[in-house]
Amino acid sequence: MRRSQEMGCSCLSWAAEEGGPLWGRNFDLNCLPPDTQVTFLPPGTVYGGALTARWGAVGVGTLAVPGMPMLYEGVNQMGLMGGQLNYRGFAHYPETVRPGTVPLPPGGAVYHLLARCASVAEVVEVLEREVTIAALPLLGAVPTVHWAFTDGTGESVVIEPEAEGLRICRDALGVMTNSPGYPWQRTNLLNYAAVRDLDRGPAALAEDLEPCFSGTGGQGLPGDWSSPSRFVRLAFLRRYAQPGRTEAEGIARLLRLLQSAAFPLGAVRLEEDPPWEYTLYTAAACARSRRFYWTTYHSQRVRYVDLPRLVERGVLARFPLEAEPDFLDITEAPLAFPSDRV
Repeated sequence: MRRSQEMGCSCLSWAAEEGGPLWGRNFDLNCLPPDTQVTFLPPGTVYGGALTARWGAVGVGTLAVPGMPMLYEGVNQMGLMGGQLNYRGFAHYPETVRPGTVPLPPGGAVYHLLARCASVAEVVEVLEREVTIAALPLLGAVPTVHWAFTDGTGESVVIEPEAEGLRICRDALGVMTNSPGYPWQRTNLLNYAAVRDLDRGPAALAEDLEPCFSGTGGQGLPGDWSSPSRFVRLAFLRRYAQPGRTEAEGIARLLRLLQSAAFPLGAVRLEEDPPWEYTLYTAAACARSRRFYWTTYHSQRVRYVDLPRLVERGVLARFPLEAEPDFLDITEAPLAFPSDRV
């Protein structure tokens, strides 16, 4: 079994009316890296030799590399949320470390930024002044990734390692998928300028032919699982979908939006073992409550951990990511109407 470098992944920032900024992602791959679990790392965690975490953080990740925790995404106790997504064919890391900076493996960047930063502005400052994301392997490979973060103010940033240097896109749309880079993906939205949420009227080729179905405003939206198509679909939904009022409503609706970009098992086949790439899990977080939520492909029950309570405990904690399918049998529940009613 070998881990695919052809992983997908999509992320989306949003907000609930009363619940604050939200961030979520699909993790699309053909298998999980070893020792992957939902992982809480407390403030004061020492990692990378001599680095110390200012903030506690929780997300999905692995401790398989001694001394270098890896989170694929997460939220910290200051409400900074974000993660890494595949950037195959475009990611480029410098061969030398900039003077006065610390070398950082790409696979360790998410945890480092969550451990040290409270906002998007601090993420940018750390990347520009304190670290060089270099071609250093973890788990036997240098991952080809880029990153997206959102903070408690709602600002989003996309960070992409290019041949000419680290490209930092502030005030981003709040959507990211994979290659090509964010500027191309954003410009590509011009190809879909006519899509809208409102149904269209009679067919132009036959004015007396009235529509007999809904959803015509979105005609032209791509339906495949390629990175540009997923970006367009999520940008459309972020623009038009209705946010929830509370955090619970917002998270439930965010998870529903991410399903529109999820990979069904069997739809994306690879020439390797396991042969299919699919959405292994979907994760979401809230900047205000600092709760971390997730579902998996086989269990759509939404589970969560509460980061402030974990910080109070102050010790490393891990939670199983996987779960069996979870169905609720309500056969014996009180009937909603009398049994003798027809």
